[in-house]
Amino acid sequence: MSTIKCPNCQHEFAMEEAVSEQYKKDLREQMISFTRKKEEEFQQKSADLSKQLQQQQDLFNKKWNDEKKLLQQALEENLRKTISHDFENRLTMLQQSNDDAQEKLKLARQKELEFLQKEQELKNKEAELELSVQRKLQEEREKIAGEIRNIEEQKTVAKETEHQLRLKEKEKQLDDQKRLIEELQRKAEQGSMQLQGEVQELALETLLQASFPFDIVAAVGKGVRGADCTLTVRNQLGQECGKIIYESKRTKNFEGDWVDKLKHDMRQQGAHLAVLVTRVMPRDMECFGEKNGVWICSFSEVKALSMVLRDGIIRIFQAARTQQNKGDKMQLLYDYLTGTEFSEQWKAIREGFSSMKMSIQRERDTMEKLWKAREKQLEKVLLNAAHIKGSVEGIAGQDSISMDLLDESDEILGIE
Repeated sequence: MSTIKCPNCQHEFAMEEAVSEQYKKDLREQMISFTRKKEEEFQQKSADLSKQLQQQQDLFNKKWNDEKKLLQQALEENLRKTISHDFENRLTMLQQSNDDAQEKLKLARQKELEFLQKEQELKNKEAELELSVQRKLQEEREKIAGEIRNIEEQKTVAKETEHQLRLKEKEKQLDDQKRLIEELQRKAEQGSMQLQGEVQELALETLLQASFPFDIVAAVGKGVRGADCTLTVRNQLGQECGKIIYESKRTKNFEGDWVDKLKHDMRQQGAHLAVLVTRVMPRDMECFGEKNGVWICSFSEVKALSMVLRDGIIRIFQAARTQQNKGDKMQLLYDYLTGTEFSEQWKAIREGFSSMKMSIQRERDTMEKLWKAREKQLEKVLLNAAHIKGSVEGIAGQDSISMDLLDESDEILGIE
């Protein structure tokens, strides 16, 4: 192997390496030059190709725009023709629809006019039919009423004949019984009058004791002169405030001397008030009241009257205790009984009684009105039922169905 020595550094190396390096260097330069040349050619070709592509693209865009304009013009023309044709078709269809609607409206109006005419005719026929039915019903009602009246008159005549015969028999029996009863009454009247009076006296004592348990009820024995019983009035503290005497009478006639006798007994016994309980009131008195200083009432009114008189006595006693120097007890009692307070209380009792009586009368009047209104409603129902029955019998026949609401006896009573 040949060597080469470097003159500078005296380094020796093989000649093949030196030639190889030079050869590599030349090859490298040739490659670089070739590569550069190829790159220039490639760039030139790429530029030419880009230029050709651009030209082709411009030509294609020009053709595309021309074809697009032509296509757009054709589409616009076709669209214009289509819209015009559709508009004409729609206008024709709308005109035809309008004509059909006008024709239908005309027919509907004609039918409505015919319907109204028929409806009016039906109403007229219905009114005529109703009037005819009412006339027939009135005629039938009068006919039936006449027949029933004749039948009832015949029955009444027969019953009156039989009744007169029976009545004469009963009158004879009654006269016989009256004679027997009068005879028995005459025998029993003498003992019964005394017994009835004693029973009312006992009932009066029992009523006073039950109504005023804190007062003293004293009965007067038989054979002792004076009233039947005495009520000693006490207040809430148990103090005696006054006395009320009671006389009981249970006879058929009111005698005037009873009042004078009871006033005399009131003075003898030192009582403040006197009450006469009787079954028969005086002729000039309809209900309880005062007469010549004596209170007169029935047995049903004695409790209420005693409460009022008792309250007056207690009030006078209390007033006398607070004002002892203004007069004696009898004068105060007289002032109270003749004063405004007692009069107003008595008026209140009378007003309550009148109010109750008027309330009962109003209730009676209200019930009479209610019964009369229900009777009219019942007549209306029967009349409408008769209309329906006549219509059904006119259509289906008289014997096909029974629509009677009442029996024959009820119908007779309703017509009468």
